[in-house]
Amino acid sequence: MEQQLFDYTKQDAAGACSTAHAWAKAPAPLTPAQTARLAERAAALLKAQNAVLVAHYYVDGALQDLALATGGIVSDSLEMARFGRDHAAQTLVVAGVRFMGETAKILSPEKRVLMPDLDATCSLDLGCPADDFAAFCDAHPDRQVVVYANTSAAVKARADWMVTSSCALEIVADLHAKGQKILWAPDRHLGRYIQEETGADMLMWNGACIVHDEFKGLELELLREQHPGALILVHPESPKSVVAQADVVGSTSALIKAVVDGTAPAYIVATDNGILHRMRQLAPGKLLIEAPTAGNSATCKSCAHCPWMAMNGLANLVDCLESGQPQIHVEEDIRVKAQGCINRMLDFVAARKKAASGMTPGIGAA
Repeated sequence: MEQQLFDYTKQDAAGACSTAHAWAKAPAPLTPAQTARLAERAAALLKAQNAVLVAHYYVDGALQDLALATGGIVSDSLEMARFGRDHAAQTLVVAGVRFMGETAKILSPEKRVLMPDLDATCSLDLGCPADDFAAFCDAHPDRQVVVYANTSAAVKARADWMVTSSCALEIVADLHAKGQKILWAPDRHLGRYIQEETGADMLMWNGACIVHDEFKGLELELLREQHPGALILVHPESPKSVVAQADVVGSTSALIKAVVDGTAPAYIVATDNGILHRMRQLAPGKLLIEAPTAGNSATCKSCAHCPWMAMNGLANLVDCLESGQPQIHVEEDIRVKAQGCINRMLDFVAARKKAASGMTPGIGAA
């Protein structure tokens, strides 16, 4: 089966949110007074409703600050999943993209899961339709199905394993050591990186992250010449020409840890620029430089920031807490099937963590 890359600039037949739609729905910048007023209101609502805010590193900095100030978390998708599952709050408010809310609901079906905007999706999720993926799996029944977290609940329901960027390498290496062949979806860049690192037999889906796919090797090389002392930090969803120049390749948590623990004065960061907010808080004395994308023009699809992450803001967070909508719902048969691959990942990570714990305060799993 041949897979084609999804055209993220257009709205599909099912009404999936296009990039233009996402940018149009992104909240306008707030004044400091507006930010303070909305943050105060949101904090009061979270407390009154026994709710906790679970935010990703890529969302607006004001949301990240609110999560930390109210006993929530700012983290990568792996830690978001664990935190939501283990927290006592009966309402989880997920500031991120839809698959993160779905994962929270899959692991905590008894909890109410709210999101500021359910149209906040992901190019990797959009580019891997469940029916097409099911046919792909059916055509290769001899392979272990390993899917990235950035997929729908229906896709996860067909998988043996779910992985995040912070544990994918270890899990695939373990499967390879046991003689397993892999069917991988959806990110082709992350899949290629894992394949090269592990030597695993991997059959790939042809997906890509709209943000990381835009980083360019030549432009990065030129930027490094301007900053010869800087270390290059790269998320493995990036193209090979970018990963090849990296001093550190890793998940969002791993890249933050590299800045916090590193001794270099400057870092070129090839991932969504939303991460810079937390990096600057944890390493205020270091120079952080955005890696170059295809260009800051009308043709730039992301300009190093996810348009769907940008849809999360304080105003629509307050709206969703006041109205109790929109909520995440996952059909029970899909939820039960998807839960298996997620729990398998969490159990694997927990077992490895017992052997060698590596946590950085305020960051999470490396």
